[in-house]
Amino acid sequence: MVVALPGLARRRLVKIMANFRIIARLDVKPPFLIKGVRFEGLRKLGDPQKFAEKYYAAGIDEIIYIDAVASLYQRNTIMGLVKKTASNVFIPITAGGGVRSIDDVQALLRVGADKVAVNTAAVHRPELISEIGLALGSQCIVPSVQAKRHAQGWEAYCDQGREHTNLDAVEWSRYGEKLGAGEILVTSVDQEGTKKGFDTKLIQAISEAVSVPVIASGGMGEIDDLVQIYRLSGVRAVAIANLLHYDVVDVATIRAEAMAAGVPVRVV
Repeated sequence: MVVALPGLARRRLVKIMANFRIIARLDVKPPFLIKGVRFEGLRKLGDPQKFAEKYYAAGIDEIIYIDAVASLYQRNTIMGLVKKTASNVFIPITAGGGVRSIDDVQALLRVGADKVAVNTAAVHRPELISEIGLALGSQCIVPSVQAKRHAQGWEAYCDQGREHTNLDAVEWSRYGEKLGAGEILVTSVDQEGTKKGFDTKLIQAISEAVSVPVIASGGMGEIDDLVQIYRLSGVRAVAIANLLHYDVVDVATIRAEAMAAGVPVRVV
């Protein structure tokens, strides 16, 4: 049986998907928002719900919540956070970490998530992507590809960049689309948290390999990084963490400077 998204969620997605999206990425180790460099040396920054509400008030387009330790500890504890956030934040919320079944996805959608990100469980059982897409619609399934450079290209990792998969990141992204993904979140583990810019070669390789929208994550250090990534075909969004969490730059400034550079961001 196909379960449709609630009307409000559908309207949110249709409205925002037409623009280049500015997304706040919040990695959590419940109950804390955390941030590190290359997913290591994690620091606790505070209540993730308060950060999400702050970004929503500032005009962010979407929120991504990732439970950074859910797969490691075989748990799914992010639902309470999603439920609380969705009661005050009326933009799309993507939730990931510990999603292992359609039941997990349905539970997250019921408490207010619009989309779910999957990584570890999909690596171990790729048909999970197809099952979610067929049952709930491709618009709600987002494979999360965590990639590290190696001599031949990039390998996809899982468990927050801790575990090898022996999968080529570009080919894995292509396969995720074939299985029914609606968009793909691509994170460069090498660049994550460094503020040295996105791995543009990685993002470009994946965006050229798939036809669904790509969300670039990992490494944004200045607004020009966003402008450069926009110019790669197929990239429809950036997920930002460090710059927002440490108040290096605010959402309004990112939006204004991106717009001035010709990036078709949403007008707030």
